[in-house]
Amino acid sequence: MSLTQEQLETIRTASENTFPFVSRCGVKVLDLGRGYCKMLMPFEPNINHVNMMYAGALYTIAELPGGVIYTTSFDATRFYPIVKEMSIRFRRPAKTDVTVEVHMAEEEIERVQAEADANGKCDFEWDVEIKDTSGEVVAITHNVYQLRKIGI
Repeated sequence: MSLTQEQLETIRTASENTFPFVSRCGVKVLDLGRGYCKMLMPFEPNINHVNMMYAGALYTIAELPGGVIYTTSFDATRFYPIVKEMSIRFRRPAKTDVTVEVHMAEEEIERVQAEADANGKCDFEWDVEIKDTSGEVVAITHNVYQLRKIGI
């Protein structure tokens, strides 16, 4: 399944604007393709009481790629995703914008969709590094999602 530029732009717009909370955070999709996305969480307006990025904003930017990867990779007429589990390890304060980048290999996309088709659901996971503008890792997350077949 390849995506047209128009489809990618629709996904980008939806990823930034579907949820009012995400819109208020100022999240931007920097790049996307099948099984891939790079997103940015701006420092402003996500500053906490000690002048660093709010922990919830870091968690949010780590979780959002799951929905983007879903929309670029799976048949939305047959499947939907849920977040099953997520953990975050904060390594250092984020005092700039941050980015996250996720890539799901074509083989993994095919495996997950085939298993969800056969069994009604399939777990998939990845680890994510959240980086500041200098490339320093400010947090690491482990994300577990589940692709579920509609109607099961």
